Amino acid sequence: MTTTTASNPASRLLKNRAVQRFLESTSGLIGLALTVFITLAAILAPVLNPYDPATDRDYAARLQGPSLEHWFGADGLGRDILTQVWYGLRTSLVIGLVAVLVGLMIGVMLGLAAGYFRGWIEIAIGWLTDVMLAFPSILLAIAIVTVTGPSMVSVMFAVGIVQIPKFIRLTRSMVLSLREQEFVQTVRAFGAKPPRIIFQHILPASLAPLTVQATLAIGTSTLEAAGLGFLGLGAQPPTPELGTMLSDAFKGGYSLSAPWTIVFPGLFITLTVLAFNLLGDGLRDAFDPRGGLSS
Repeated sequence: MTTTTASNPASRLLKNRAVQRFLESTSGLIGLALTVFITLAAILAPVLNPYDPATDRDYAARLQGPSLEHWFGADGLGRDILTQVWYGLRTSLVIGLVAVLVGLMIGVMLGLAAGYFRGWIEIAIGWLTDVMLAFPSILLAIAIVTVTGPSMVSVMFAVGIVQIPKFIRLTRSMVLSLREQEFVQTVRAFGAKPPRIIFQHILPASLAPLTVQATLAIGTSTLEAAGLGFLGLGAQPPTPELGTMLSDAFKGGYSLSAPWTIVFPGLFITLTVLAFNLLGDGLRDAFDPRGGLSS
């Protein structure tokens, strides 16, 4: 009871310092603002635009440039590009979040097992990690989607699998560092079982770097999902997806005659990746203990 009571003020102090460092991080605040904007645009897509992305087509406005009626112009089928972008953002964010959740859950569990139990478990998981990292991530994702068939669910699964080795390595390194710390040795000496040590002591102490990695991974997952969509392996029509929009524009030969069909989807892919990368950088600066020492 005494340890818990004493640790609460220290925990609150660390949290307050982390928040202060984040608020002092320009990149973090810019990333947070962009992330909020992109997320709200994706959630409020039906409210922001009166068009249905799958069925509403204005053939008279086909390949029309940006105007008051179609702010981002219209594509080759007369669809409003702004509407397509908003709904495409929703698809990209769902894919990114689910994929990272898959990679995080599986990667963390394997990393905890490899770092704590060591021995043949660590060797087997390390071998699996090395094999997965031997393939470029996009090629591994393409191989998985090719086997499972192109769909939104397949993309989530494939991109999530690609993220697993990153979380395994990060979690394992954190466990190797923490398992020899005094507080872990103390609870072990009092007879605590491995599951309790892992989930009540080691895992909570690893949440900060895992949060940073998960934030960065959302941007990476969004980019990989867009790449699969560009290759025709992502979410299938009529589901709007930013990578698929780029693919349709290139296939239609609109890159020169109607550049807005490429510029706006590409711009929001870039903004999404940039937003989560900047947010991740800000969180890393906030959670880095050396930040408090330097101040």
